[in-house]
Amino acid sequence: MPKSTVHLLRHGEVFNPEGVLYGRLPGFHLSALGHEMAERAASWFQEREHDGARISYLAASPLTRAQETAKPTSDALELPIDTDERLLEAQNRFEGMAGIKRQLRNPRYWPLLVNPMKPSWGEPYLAQAARIMEAVGDAARKAVENGGDGAEAVLVSHQLPIWVTRLAAEKKRLWHDPRQRECTLASITSLELDDGQLAGVRYTEPCPDLLPGAANVPGA
Repeated sequence: MPKSTVHLLRHGEVFNPEGVLYGRLPGFHLSALGHEMAERAASWFQEREHDGARISYLAASPLTRAQETAKPTSDALELPIDTDERLLEAQNRFEGMAGIKRQLRNPRYWPLLVNPMKPSWGEPYLAQAARIMEAVGDAARKAVENGGDGAEAVLVSHQLPIWVTRLAAEKKRLWHDPRQRECTLASITSLELDDGQLAGVRYTEPCPDLLPGAANVPGA
């Protein structure tokens, strides 16, 4: 039975001085620190290859910040970047707003908050987890096709979809406190698969020293 590992890489810090909840909006690029985070993640994957791993497939969300995060890994591993719409950030009705906490004091937005377990303000958690897991399954198959049994894939996505996918994989409830997500900028959530079934979950932060002071707004 084929085994594989799919690494879900969150993008690096975004240049966003106005603190906009950018969601799926185009044109948001990595900051200088974000590019450094992406390079650090690429070095982590390169070291993994030096230790014997076979990373044979790379894909990213079509959003600019994800593509820019994938580029150093593409260069380091000499892999093309496939673009996968399923890796997109979650849809969010508050997209484009700045100062979200202040905005939510406005009664006009309260109807969007009636069901935080779905959530009522955006794409359902179940839908997010389903599309990411579908992408994970396809990536695992492509990695094995390219690199044989035990091969690995890297998928560059966004915090919320990655986090709810991990919760679903670990059979935990999907609604949660956003402040408790273990999915920092440029972090790696690794899903170990055995014949397409989840066999384990690992979490790694390649650049913990770069995280203090980094901007980290919702929709990142």
